[in-house]
Amino acid sequence: MKVLLYFEGQKLIANSGIGHAMHHQMKALAANDVEYTLDPNDDYDVLHINTYGINSWKVIRDAKRKHKPVIYHAHSTEEDFRNSFIGSNLIAPLYRRYLVSLYRQADVLITPTPYSKKLIAGYGLKQPIYPISNGIELVKYEPKLEKEQAFRTHFNLDDDTKVVISVGLLFARKGIVDFVEIARLNPEIKFIWFGHINLAAIPANIRRIVKEDHSDNVIFPGYITGDVIEGAYSGANAFLFPSYEETEGIVVLEALASQQNVLVRDIPVYDGWLFNGQNVLKANDVASFNQQLQRALTTDMSTIVQAGYQTATDRDLKVVGAQLKQVYEQVLLDKTQLGK
Repeated sequence: MKVLLYFEGQKLIANSGIGHAMHHQMKALAANDVEYTLDPNDDYDVLHINTYGINSWKVIRDAKRKHKPVIYHAHSTEEDFRNSFIGSNLIAPLYRRYLVSLYRQADVLITPTPYSKKLIAGYGLKQPIYPISNGIELVKYEPKLEKEQAFRTHFNLDDDTKVVISVGLLFARKGIVDFVEIARLNPEIKFIWFGHINLAAIPANIRRIVKEDHSDNVIFPGYITGDVIEGAYSGANAFLFPSYEETEGIVVLEALASQQNVLVRDIPVYDGWLFNGQNVLKANDVASFNQQLQRALTTDMSTIVQAGYQTATDRDLKVVGAQLKQVYEQVLLDKTQLGK
């Protein structure tokens, strides 16, 4: 069995969640001895497609012409498109119709969580939908002193300076407004938001926040990779992710794998796998986030942190790869039986 993992515009999506998903899928399949290719001109048995552009349509049509089973990875929903780019709310219903037109081409859909499965099923799609985590590369986020030192050196942070981080695109949906407001309440703590997007593509109020309308203890360093960001995940004092809508949240898994204090908004995507006071802390608004942050910074969180790490372990890429392999084998079997 050979799988075509198709990601359109690989360079353009490299820094996005889908870009991370590409590398995760490659490693997950390799860990389970599943042969794959990224080249649509190669021979393959199953198409596992992840993107939404014109070339993605062409690859799907070619797979159908060759009677290859098509698996669509439903990373996107109308809900997580809203409150992102300028005009996103206006065109969100059109975006949903476009997604549905693509997803209908598939024999099977994969989506990261039961919550996103429920959303996709609500679009009227009838194919089997499998919730499979995007997964996490545990070893990459193992806390290491030298990485944590690289993080503190990069930002000229004293050893006793408390730091709260977040990671994500500079979208209102990600909770950036709340992040900055929480920072205003804690001038003695450094707040660092890792992530980048062309500022011309986002609403004016978010541009102002990033450029000037934030307190002096907030830093927007852009997109950073390697030891600095990995050291930040484990070396900060808390990971604050006030996003209003996710299909899973790869950065949450990264923070859990880093054995960090993790604070998230109490939204449906986390139901059934993230539990307030057990493996994360949850909040709903600036006041409750601030209250939970004080708890994370002043009490023993070791039991919660270890439970969070176990949650990440359950989503290790080898586990995810085994689940993907099962779906590939099933869709091939179904296609074979249908052809008899």
